[in-house]
Amino acid sequence: MILHLEGVPNPKQQRFFLAEARHVAYGGARGGGKSWAMRRKFVLLAFRYAGLNLLLLRRTLPELNENHVLPLQRELAGAVPYHAAQRAFLFPNGSRIKLGYCDREADVFQYQGQEYDVIGLEEATHFTESQMQFLLTCNRSVRSDFTPRAYYTCNPGGVGHAWVKRLFIDRDYRNSERAEDYVFIPARVTDNPVLLRNDPDYLKTLENLPEHLRKAYLNGSWDVLEGQYFREFDRSVHVVSPTRLPVEWKRFRAMDWGYNDPCCVLWFAVGPEGKIFVYRELYLRRTLSSEIARRVKELSQGERIAYTVASPDAWQKRGLAGAEGESIADVFSKNGVPLIPADNARVPGWQRVREALAPGADGTPELAIFDTCRNLIRTLPTLTFDAHDAEDVSDLSEDHAPEALRYGLMSRPRPARAKDPAAVRRYDPLSRASDPYPGYVGL
Repeated sequence: MILHLEGVPNPKQQRFFLAEARHVAYGGARGGGKSWAMRRKFVLLAFRYAGLNLLLLRRTLPELNENHVLPLQRELAGAVPYHAAQRAFLFPNGSRIKLGYCDREADVFQYQGQEYDVIGLEEATHFTESQMQFLLTCNRSVRSDFTPRAYYTCNPGGVGHAWVKRLFIDRDYRNSERAEDYVFIPARVTDNPVLLRNDPDYLKTLENLPEHLRKAYLNGSWDVLEGQYFREFDRSVHVVSPTRLPVEWKRFRAMDWGYNDPCCVLWFAVGPEGKIFVYRELYLRRTLSSEIARRVKELSQGERIAYTVASPDAWQKRGLAGAEGESIADVFSKNGVPLIPADNARVPGWQRVREALAPGADGTPELAIFDTCRNLIRTLPTLTFDAHDAEDVSDLSEDHAPEALRYGLMSRPRPARAKDPAAVRRYDPLSRASDPYPGYVGL
């Protein structure tokens, strides 16, 4: 058996190879030798433990091919066969490295019911938190000689910036998460002598980046987010503790429908001078529309809800609604929660969110979010710019709660928007003509 494994690990990579914690992350800046370290870690584990089942993931198939499939084919040629149909390397001792990708958020379900002793998320910040959480349900083992492990390589930025930062940088643990299970090994380009020797100009490239990118890519700072869409969002300003809201305040709901993707419903209340509070959140995955409608109605007991706006796809005829030929909107209406179509203009809608986050004349923003709305708070600051439209949000972001926020805010545009022809809306849920609950007077 002849292997073509080249390179000597630097001290940071050696620490990564020796780490045996439940969750180990490596990287933090560009040029730290992350992909090489991840590949080598997987090969070493596969040879060390017979019959080990490993899953190595990138977000997209082209990235997977370039960073792992092709290099591993070169390195393992003649020693470990590659089975293209399975996208897997099958080792002589029975170990297997399967390579996969999760381009769309729902792609994680292709691994449902599967079991892997080791899972690796290469460029972990490209994965959403919900993708990570689902994939970890597959990270289990019945072996007595090996405990399940997950490995991550990462740079600051991307849709997964917030969850990686929380777990490995801020070390802010929730529920049953334990600090001793998480290890972070920081690595910068200066820790990679091979790269500096072979490409000495790469360091200059990083040094000449704009300040926020230089902090992230050269220094490994996690306090900046590459391509962050809403830099206006500030937890200390926009997130508030729950309080009892006056019953006379106008209340409404907004929903971003999803079945495989999460369905998010937000509750809004409008206070004096137009201050808007998001005071409740329902965030469910793979739940029938009839059950979501029941939960929405139950949670709204005793409240006067003026209207509920929903994403336009709720009016498509489909089978998931629970009866063939019915739309989601039909099922909600039958269950006592009538819907009206949300204004789905994306760029004006995101601008409306930006306006609500910005400080007003009195120095305070229009929008306040109760800290119980965890998914909205978690995902709103992680939205990034679309690579092909500088005004829109990337469709790789976990945007279900922000979408519901956008729909809700677009149902109450600022008065100045009426003077803008581009902001003319298809309906006005506050008008008596379209209000499904006539008689409730808005503020």
